[in-house]
Amino acid sequence: MTAANPEELKRLLLVQDQDRGLDALAHQRSTLPQREDLQAVEQRRVELGVVEAEIAGRRHELERDQRRLEDEVALIEDRIKTEDGKLYGGEVSGVKELQALQDEIAGLKARQTLVEDQIISVMEAAEPVDAELAQVAQQRAELDQQEIALTAALAEAEVAIDAEAGELQQLRNDTAAGINQELLKIYQAIRDQPGRIGVARLVGSTCHGCHLELPAVEVDRLRKLPTDTLVHCEECGAILVR
Repeated sequence: MTAANPEELKRLLLVQDQDRGLDALAHQRSTLPQREDLQAVEQRRVELGVVEAEIAGRRHELERDQRRLEDEVALIEDRIKTEDGKLYGGEVSGVKELQALQDEIAGLKARQTLVEDQIISVMEAAEPVDAELAQVAQQRAELDQQEIALTAALAEAEVAIDAEAGELQQLRNDTAAGINQELLKIYQAIRDQPGRIGVARLVGSTCHGCHLELPAVEVDRLRKLPTDTLVHCEECGAILVR
């Protein structure tokens, strides 16, 4: 059976307090508000991506319509040029044929005007869509700035916590240096179990680890044991400091 003198057990209680402090700092580090805020920024960026994709899809459709109409105008212009060449190049001399060419050219020019008006309408329809894209870009830029600021604040907070944890860890190491290694292993094995307290004071008949009152027979038995005998709470398993 591992022996533990009263001084070691007192040190072990201090080690446990320091371990709790380290646990608290680790929890504080993992739950820094900047970390949650960064997650919110990332979520907002994802949402913006969905919105941007939908707007970009509408803009792409308008661009495609504009290119199609511009291509049609180009074809009409080529056709007009060709027909003008026939009209004024002397290839056609008959009155009816000349009239037909003139009518066709007039029809082509009317069609060109109609298509050009459609191009203008498409360009006008694109303006508010471009404004939406610009707004999304602005929001994305604002998110980038938020991310930069939050990342810097998070790093600063982590550095402060790490410095405090480093000092506390050194104190813990110094305290543990005066404790038997076997006793430390037993303490750590108990503490590693979920919801367990490694060491606790026995005050009267109450274990301050589980806050339960031990049976009178058990308390009487513990009091009769040598002071360097390692004993545990029969309820929670914690090392008892009598």
